Amino acid sequence: MSAPVIIEAALNGGTPRRLNPRVPITPQEVAADAIACLDAGAAFIHNHTGDPVLGGSGIHDPQPYLDAWRIILAARPDALLYPTMAGGGPHVTIEARYAHIVALARAGVLAQGLVDPGTTNFGRLDETGRPRPDDIVYQNTYRDSVYMVETCRDLGVGLSVSIFEPGFLRFILAYHAAGALPPGSMIKLYFGAGKTLFGLPPTRASLEAYLDMLEGTGLPWLVSAQGGDVVACGLARLALERGGHLQVGLEPSADRTRGNVDLVREAVALAADVGRPVADCAGAAKLLGLPGR
Repeated sequence: MSAPVIIEAALNGGTPRRLNPRVPITPQEVAADAIACLDAGAAFIHNHTGDPVLGGSGIHDPQPYLDAWRIILAARPDALLYPTMAGGGPHVTIEARYAHIVALARAGVLAQGLVDPGTTNFGRLDETGRPRPDDIVYQNTYRDSVYMVETCRDLGVGLSVSIFEPGFLRFILAYHAAGALPPGSMIKLYFGAGKTLFGLPPTRASLEAYLDMLEGTGLPWLVSAQGGDVVACGLARLALERGGHLQVGLEPSADRTRGNVDLVREAVALAADVGRPVADCAGAAKLLGLPGR
């Protein structure tokens, strides 16, 4: 296996600074961390802003992304960047939830939009090992998901496809089977690790189940261990050996001491050990066939 590997750095997200003081928060911190991760071998950068994914208005301001991304792109014009979005519900429309994606694409700074094609209960275990009595639901209807896919097609940007459960992948495979999946799409297999209760566990059997579903499609995919360590659990090596790519960073990781750059460097070292070179930003764009890149 000598195909280049794409490394994505997910910089912050739901990890608070009280758990890891190295989580970047301000646009300046995000930009500095992103540039360092790109220099260390990452090709994609994903970040959140102060707008919540759950529990807020459902609307994300594009300006904090622009403030960080313009600094990144000034230093690394080839950087591949994409944001997050808020969950849905009766309080907000998908058009409003996705408006910042449209704004970032029109500003010429967006490499990929995103689609989370399904609804997820974000459950966790308490200190006794029992499920917590949470009611945190990240909602995306099929109407919402179709809107995300078709908007990315209309905007001429790639598509980051979040797969939290097998049903999410079935939605995307239906698009692929119909010959209607937008160019520049990448499947991102999110496994539930640590105290998380959603998704398949980060095991060989779980990975093989997803790869069986992807068989014959040729779609590029990566793995991420949400709430765990994708390298320490062995999932990263399994993925690299099967031709997959990696997401690392302080959004999915439960690491309390290392920073994003450390996690990127670890992924680069593992790729070298497996015998796969690391794709730079231009190489990743070419591998995925990102529109306009």
